[in-house]
Amino acid sequence: MSKKVTNSACARERKPRIVYSDDILDLILDRVAAGEALSRVCSSPDMPTRKSFFEWVDKDPSIRVKYEFAIQLRADGLADDILQIADDGLNDTYQDEDGNTRTDQDVIARSRLRVDARKWLASKMAPKRYGDKLDITANVTTHDQTIDELE
Repeated sequence: MSKKVTNSACARERKPRIVYSDDILDLILDRVAAGEALSRVCSSPDMPTRKSFFEWVDKDPSIRVKYEFAIQLRADGLADDILQIADDGLNDTYQDEDGNTRTDQDVIARSRLRVDARKWLASKMAPKRYGDKLDITANVTTHDQTIDELE
């Protein structure tokens, strides 16, 4: 007798296909703009799968524009979070047994991680606004002359 092997992904119940509607799209975009990950939004039982959502995006350029705008808003929210985290010093210090004020390095390290993660995400979601600015100007010299002088 052979054992039946099941793949956990196959064993899960499939979500019913959600038909496109403007109301559902607005709910998805509102949640994304508020900072929620698309994967979490789409994991809700009343929402389409990510695959279905991206099919909607692919079929309709106006949906793509709205989704990109929601991502921009989420990046702006991350920038706001960065300021709040950086300005919040409530738990940065504590009193030790002797009554001395000590810096809690774990809290500071965690805040730094939270800020760095949000900076990285914002730079990927809105690179023109939050990405690193690259200086691509170069002044190349060859035998005491610049390239500009040779032209």
